[in-house]
Amino acid sequence: MNLEDFVAVSGLPGVYKMAANRSNGLIVEDLDSGKRKFVSARKHQFTPLASIGIYTQDDTEELDTIFTTMINKSATVAPIPHNSKPAEVISYFKEILPDYDEDRVYLSDMKKVIKWFNFLNERKLLSIEDKKEEEVKEVKEEKKTKKAPAKSEEE
Repeated sequence: MNLEDFVAVSGLPGVYKMAANRSNGLIVEDLDSGKRKFVSARKHQFTPLASIGIYTQDDTEELDTIFTTMINKSATVAPIPHNSKPAEVISYFKEILPDYDEDRVYLSDMKKVIKWFNFLNERKLLSIEDKKEEEVKEVKEEKKTKKAPAKSEEE
């Protein structure tokens, strides 16, 4: 699952694909219509989904890991709409991420995660296989970049 290309834009609903970066903003692409538009950095803030983490008791959990858990548990725990009752949202989130920090993770944060997941999952943009393929590629790249140690001048 590659969340690097997806960005949340303040003041605009949903998730967008980053098409291009400009000095004064971003050109984003609507995932439904495919239309591109310029979004000014003066007016909006941009948050790449790959950089988002949810506080846990120990550290933070990355959003792609949470989405993977949601996909894996979707057979037993069906995803709920983001506008469900607060008690339902909290109990669902506890099923997905049982050790989240209840003091620092608010209901609005949970709703955003659920909303983003449902939005991307409905469009078939989330898959577990992508993550496995990325890990294999990373391992291959690491093997290629490893070189024999340099010989010292004395030898």
